[in-house]
Parts: sequence; C-alpha cells; structure tokens
Amino acid sequence: MKCLHTSDWHLGRTLYGRSRYSEFSAFLDWLSALIEKEKVDLLLVAGDVFDTTVPGSRAQELYYGFLNKVARSTVCRHVVITSGNHDSPSLLDAPKALLRTLDVHVAGSVTDDPMNDEVLVLRDKTGKAEAVVCAVPHLRDRDIRSVGPGESMQDKSLKLLEGIERHYREVCRAGEERRVQEGGRIPMIVMGHLFTAGGQTIDNDGVREIYAGSLAHVSRSIFPPGIDYLALGHLHVPQIVGGEEHLRYSGSPIPMGFGEASQQKMVVLVEFTEGERLITEIPIPCFQPLERISGTLQAITDRIFELKAAGSKAWLEIEYTGDDLSGDLRGLLDNAVKGSLLEIRRIKNNRIVALALKQLSEDESLDELGELDVFNRCLDAAKVPQTQRPELLQAYQEILVSLHEDEKKIKSEPRE
Repeated sequence: MKCLHTSDWHLGRTLYGRSRYSEFSAFLDWLSALIEKEKVDLLLVAGDVFDTTVPGSRAQELYYGFLNKVARSTVCRHVVITSGNHDSPSLLDAPKALLRTLDVHVAGSVTDDPMNDEVLVLRDKTGKAEAVVCAVPHLRDRDIRSVGPGESMQDKSLKLLEGIERHYREVCRAGEERRVQEGGRIPMIVMGHLFTAGGQTIDNDGVREIYAGSLAHVSRSIFPPGIDYLALGHLHVPQIVGGEEHLRYSGSPIPMGFGEASQQKMVVLVEFTEGERLITEIPIPCFQPLERISGTLQAITDRIFELKAAGSKAWLEIEYTGDDLSGDLRGLLDNAVKGSLLEIRRIKNNRIVALALKQLSEDESLDELGELDVFNRCLDAAKVPQTQRPELLQAYQEILVSLHEDEKKIKSEPRE
C-alpha cells in the first residue's frame, strides 16, 4: 500500500494582501498528478486545509474540486482529512456523509464516540482490510480539559497534556484492537495536528500556539508504540519527531512567509510491502518565488537588477538597513523593479524606525506613545518638510481607521 502525507495547505491565505490562489491551484494540480504517477492508494491530509474558519468561496472551490478530481481521475482509493487549528470543524464535517461516497473520510471534530468515529478500517475493492487509520482531529481545549476553579496556568497546561495523551492512548488502543480483529498484519497509521516539544519553526511562518502556555507542547512519548506511521500537521517545516523516521511533519506545501523562502517544501510517500516500510521525501516545485533582500540601497538595487536580468518573477520583502536617509525609498525601489516581473510586497526602513526610537527620552517608552506620536517622530527623524506633513498625516490616519475597522470585523466574526 502507498500512502502520501501532506498538511497545512492554508487555502485562502494571502501574503501582505496578495492573493495566492494561483499557487494553491498549481500545487493541487501537481499533487493530483503525483498521486496518479506514484499510484498512491491513500492520501493523508493532516489539518489546516483552510487558512481561516470562514474560507472564501474560491478556497472551497479549490478544495472540493481537488477531492472530486482525485476520486474520479486517479487510482487513489482513499482520502483521509483531519482538521487543524485554523479550520472550522463544523465546515469540514458538514459534507462528510456526501464525501464518504467518494471514499473521502473527514474527521473535523471530536465526537461522542471517538473510538469508532476516529478509527477507520480501509478496505480494497474486494473488501479486504489494507490499513487502520486513527484519524485524530485537532483537539481543542474544550474537547479534552474540564475547567476547575482557581487553576493556575501550569495546572491548565498539565491538564491539557494529560487530556491529549489520554485521547491518543485510547484511540490508538482501539485502532490496535481493530487491527487484531482484521488479522494483525496491516499497517496502523495515526494522524494528528499539534505542536511537539522541540519542533522546529521559522520566524513569521504563521504557526500559532495552539494552547495557552508553552508547557502544552507534547512529547513523543504520548504516541503509543506499535504505530507504523505518524502523519502530523501544524509545523510548516518538514521534520521528523524524536529522531524516529516514521514520525513526521510533512510541512506546508508552499512558503507561508518570506522566512520560508529558501526552504525546500515536500510531501512524504510511505510504502508498506509485506511488513517492510519505505519512506521517501518528494520535493514540491516552487510555484511562486519569494526573496528577502536586506542591506543598503546600493546592495538592494544591485540584487534587484540581478533578478531582473535573470527574468525572475519573485515577490520581494525588502529591509533597508543603510545609514543614509531616503525621503522616497519606496519610489526608488519601485523604479528599480519597473519593467520587470518582480513585485515588492513589503518594505521595512529600519533606519527611520531606529532614529525615531532614539528620540525617546529616558522616562518614555514606546508603549506610552500613541500611533500619531510615533508617526510624527518618524517624520521628524526623516526631516520631512512641514509643508508635506498634512497630506502624509491624513493618509496615515486613513490607514489607521481602515486597520481598526478590520480588527473590529475580525473580533466580531463567530469563533468555533
């Protein structure tokens, strides 16, 4: 049996306001072609299918279109999808009965009978059992921990860990019993979406702490022995857990931020043959190059011209660290990329920020200053003429109003 492990698609995610649907679509097309090429029998998607609990119609169209294509146009017999902390359990679960007709199994939320609902026996066309999958969805706080009066943060964290460990122990025990009932010679695969202790992350990759308190990073020991493969999601860096090759995060399929720009993304192919297990990492092509450029204006423009000469279509994050003040850094950089396929997504002017902070007196802190105070300090640091300030202040205030309205909208959205 061949299994393909992927996770953390984050369909609908943007990058500094830029849509990424073309990347998602290209990845899903590549993934379905890979499934057919490798004759994959089972696809495992370990959570964070969507980037938000209320995904847009286009993100959902990509998701359902992919599942239909895999079911009808490839040799893949089974798809198992579990929820992640970004997903809405109810949204994933809503069409599960319909998706079962396509041999797509969805575990969006913890039910009243997890020993049956999360333990799947997958069968071939003749009805013979070929694998047991313990499809554990993302375990939310309310699913696994009872609230007690006067609990400290450490008490809460310890209860969370105990609840997670208990859930995996019970589900895996039920999986082992089902495997024995089917003759005991088929692989047992476990899925999950959580943060293991020692797991590797990258700055600004969008990986959220799932539970309050760093103690709620689970150790490898919560996963019982006897697991033939552990397919995890949540961490975007592909990695093994506890030094054991068969316990893995597949990572996200595309870079979620510029910190992941140079990272090789991958999916994991696992083949079970007569008691043997072969694990192969398959690199994912880069569908949209990202590049972070840092340095002086000369160093930045030199790199931009190199990329232009190579015909690059990269999206750029630029960090200016030079000592010279530039009143029109954005304009200079826009001119540098003009006539190319390059696109600047973000500019950080560390020189302006540093000078603005230097103006703080000994009895001031950044937290004590208002948003307009900080902006005025930046204008002073950049020596912007008084005649230009009213227009800049008006534009800045319009941006602030827009940002605050977006924050209110996000806070008012229903949470799962």
